[in-house]
Amino acid sequence: MRSFHRTAAVKHFILFLILAALISSAGCMSMPHVGPAFQYYRSRQASLATECPHQKPFSSPAVEAAVASLKQDPRGADNLEHRMAMQEAISGHPFVAGNRVTLLVNRPAAYNAMFKVIRDAKKSVNIETYTLSNDRAGYAFANLLIEKAAEGVHVNLIYDSIGSICSSPAFFQRLTDAGVKVLPFNPITPLSGLPLRGGCSGDHRDHRKLIVVDDSVAFVGSANISDVCGTTGGVFPGTTGDRLPWRDTDVEIEGPVVPIFDAGIREHRPDIADNSHLQPPKPHGNDLVMAVASTWGKTKRDNYFLYLNAINSARRSIALTCSYFIPDKHTLDALIAAARRGVDVKIILPHKSDSTLALYGGRNYYGRLLKAGVKLYERRGVILHAKTGVIDGVWSTVGSDNMDYWSILRNNELNAVILSRSFAKKMETLFEYDRKHSDRITLEKWEHRSALERLLELFTYPMTYWL
Repeated sequence: MRSFHRTAAVKHFILFLILAALISSAGCMSMPHVGPAFQYYRSRQASLATECPHQKPFSSPAVEAAVASLKQDPRGADNLEHRMAMQEAISGHPFVAGNRVTLLVNRPAAYNAMFKVIRDAKKSVNIETYTLSNDRAGYAFANLLIEKAAEGVHVNLIYDSIGSICSSPAFFQRLTDAGVKVLPFNPITPLSGLPLRGGCSGDHRDHRKLIVVDDSVAFVGSANISDVCGTTGGVFPGTTGDRLPWRDTDVEIEGPVVPIFDAGIREHRPDIADNSHLQPPKPHGNDLVMAVASTWGKTKRDNYFLYLNAINSARRSIALTCSYFIPDKHTLDALIAAARRGVDVKIILPHKSDSTLALYGGRNYYGRLLKAGVKLYERRGVILHAKTGVIDGVWSTVGSDNMDYWSILRNNELNAVILSRSFAKKMETLFEYDRKHSDRITLEKWEHRSALERLLELFTYPMTYWL
């Protein structure tokens, strides 16, 4: 097995080659930006608000009952129906009632839950992941998938060819030989660095983390399939840092929304049986859930659009946990505007990261946020890899989506959006736990940071679009 340090080094080398090809192919053209995606979002949101100012969410008795229950809470749910309708219209997907969402904190808890459900699989196991490593965790998953395939269960695996680049071909061939249908996403070729049409260039990656079992249980979140400890980046590229555990957040979802998550895998595996005509899973709980997927293209960035909408709609509180934080102008402006209108905006960010460049690239935005009243914290003792948000004590999201340009523009991403007071309370409790294990970054402290820190921020700023 190869060490995490060697894996990271190879990934960075491959990314460097892709970036070099992209820069050389771009010539003297100006750097592309997120503008077209934002313009689409803004025009779509404006037209919906004008045409349907009192629009209700996609109607069903179960959804209406769940909304009525949320509105009975003493804290209220300001304009909840309209906010739901806007998000459904932006994404094109409904909130689905009757689900049970279980919060899974860190990879050991997520793996235990995943293994239990996969072992009980009767029909199918569909997996889509950015990283599947040939380490202890990867072999444990591989052995279980081979076991299920031998039992006659249909096992389908999609992995990203960059995210899993250091896993040997023999590792995947063993799965194929055992009957697992294995598909590498966007394999690297001599043309990968070219900005080809159709989303086939080397910077289009599948960053989703999804497991769906028997069309009845789904796992969504930030956890890749790899060992739970890793080495942080050193102060300078190529140097090693501390060996720390990963801090991930995932959810287990049971209920009628699960087949919608499974539909995302069929984008790339049309040979998977379409079970949409079958009776959906029976209700398991009271949580409203929306499956939100993004893929290549300025009009297909649903995670970005919904995050902007949720931030702009916030009335009381925004609590974000961001593993890679390089916001575009519109996200930055939305967070600043929320703080200035009195929303309590808190963001937990990494203190150390597996990507030092991304870490310092993100710190370029601290000053503006702090001056606007946003509260910033850096999580100690872990490699922060969770990507979560909870807004106004009712809207939560957990998934693979980062607040950076890779997620905004290039990656395939997948999040679950959950409307539930009880689940939001669990998310807020987890956020407070992380906050207590973080260092508060005050404006005074930030303005007295060292010259080296400032130099590293200055060095990374021109690269933020690609970090």
